[in-house]
Amino acid sequence: MKKRVVSVSLGSSKRNHKAEVELLGQRIELERIGTDGDFNRAIQLIQELDGQVDAIGLGGIDLYLIAAGRRYVIRDALKLARAAKKTPVVDGSGLKATLERQAVFELDEQLGFRGKSVLIPSAVDRFGMAEAFYQVGAKTMYGDFVFALGIPIVLTTPTQLAWLARIFLPVFTKLPFSWLYPTGKKQEEQKIDWRSRYFERADVIAGDFLYIRRHLPPRAEGKIVVANTTTKEDLAFLKERGVKLLATTTPRIQGRSFGTNVMEGMIVALAGKYPLSEADYEHWIRRLGLHPEVTELAA
Repeated sequence: MKKRVVSVSLGSSKRNHKAEVELLGQRIELERIGTDGDFNRAIQLIQELDGQVDAIGLGGIDLYLIAAGRRYVIRDALKLARAAKKTPVVDGSGLKATLERQAVFELDEQLGFRGKSVLIPSAVDRFGMAEAFYQVGAKTMYGDFVFALGIPIVLTTPTQLAWLARIFLPVFTKLPFSWLYPTGKKQEEQKIDWRSRYFERADVIAGDFLYIRRHLPPRAEGKIVVANTTTKEDLAFLKERGVKLLATTTPRIQGRSFGTNVMEGMIVALAGKYPLSEADYEHWIRRLGLHPEVTELAA
C-alpha cells in the first residue's frame, strides 16, 4: 500500500510539487502544498489531512529550534502541530541535527571547507550544520543578528551561537513567526541592501535557501551554496548570478530537493512510529543511503 507524506507550508504556492518514489520496496508519494502565508488555511489543511496521510510536514516554519543540546518550541508552529490529532507532524529538526551535520563532513571531503569563509544567514535554525562547518576548520560567520534583526553583528563560533540561543530564543519563539521569517509572497521578494555585503565576503553560503535567495547579490561568481529545498528555477537563479556549484544536503528527486520536513516525514512514514530518537534517524539515513548531492553550475 502506498504511503503519503504532505508538507503544509506557509510559503508560496508557486513552489508546490508532487513526486512519487520507491524506497526499500515501498511506494511513497511526497507532496508540498503552500498556503501563501495564510496561517488559518494551513491549520485547515492539516485538519483535513489528519488521519488521511502517514506524516505531515511543517514547511516555512520550525516547530523546534535545537541548539547546544537544548530544544526551543516556536509557539505559532505548535498551534499548527496541534491541529493534527492522529497523524505525526514533523518540521525537519530531527534531520537538521543529524543528516545536515553529516552532510557537511561528507561535502568537506569532496570540496574542502578548511580555511574557507562560510556564511550561514540563520544559524540557530541549523545548529548542527553551523557546528559542523566550524569543526572542519571553516571560518564561520553566523548572520542571525544581521538577517533576522538587522543588527550588524556576526557571530563566529558555536559557543557564541549557543549564547545567542539561550538569551534570545525563549523570547523570540513566542513572537509571531512572520516577524522573524518571510512567509507567503514575501518569500519571492529580494532584499539587496547593506546585508548583501556579508555574502560578498563568503566563499560558501549555507543554510536556509529562502534567506540565501532573498539577499544574494546580482553577482556571486565562484560561490558555493549549500542548501536544500531547491527547484529547477532556483538552479537557474543561482547560475544566472554566477554561483559555481550547489550542494544539497539530500538527493534531488525529479529535479528538486525537498525540505527536511518532507524527508523527515518520509522516514517517519517508513518507520511507522513517532517520535524517533537521534539514533533512529541515523539508522534510517544509513539504511536509505541518503547523501548530499553536488550540482556544477559554472565552469
